Amino acid sequence: MKNILFLLLLMNVVTISAQETSSKEYQQILNKEYGDKDESPLTEEDFKSFKELDFYPISEKFIVEAKFVRTPEEKVFKMKTTGTRTPDYVKYGQLIFNLDGKEFKLYLYQNIDLIKKEGFADYLFLPFSDLTCGKDSYIGGRYIDMRIPKEKTVLLDFNKAYNPYCAYNHKYSCPIVPLENDLPIEILAGVKKFHD
Repeated sequence: MKNILFLLLLMNVVTISAQETSSKEYQQILNKEYGDKDESPLTEEDFKSFKELDFYPISEKFIVEAKFVRTPEEKVFKMKTTGTRTPDYVKYGQLIFNLDGKEFKLYLYQNIDLIKKEGFADYLFLPFSDLTCGKDSYIGGRYIDMRIPKEKTVLLDFNKAYNPYCAYNHKYSCPIVPLENDLPIEILAGVKKFHD
């Protein structure tokens, strides 16, 4: 029994370790994209002094196992943005997870137009805000990209949280985080705010 428990614990540590590597690689890719003038949302002025994005230290605490619950029969709705456009989204599912001994829930959304494009049929959008917003992180909240889960549990990695483009440049129109995805906890992971 002890051997089985040890193996399970070891497997969990290995999984988290691999996930941490994945977090680091993701952040490196993000830095590379933002450093590329053809892909970056940065203004010409900001681009002159840009070296890399400011991230919270990668933390195991913010790589959580979440239960995925599908939300069937949801109606398409117009998601508010920082501009005038209101893209069509549908609430696709819910992630239920624990942090600091408390249970939290976040909704996943699907962009109706985006899923029609090649390579995005299983794409899910996870916008969230938390108690760091307006302090260390962008006041408007952050995003995580996901794919439709194949299992009933998924690893939710807040180290991969990134800012919407409008956090860097006002010419962009970005989805506003729905109130139902406002977390009453500090998520000390992912990208910090860009401007003080």
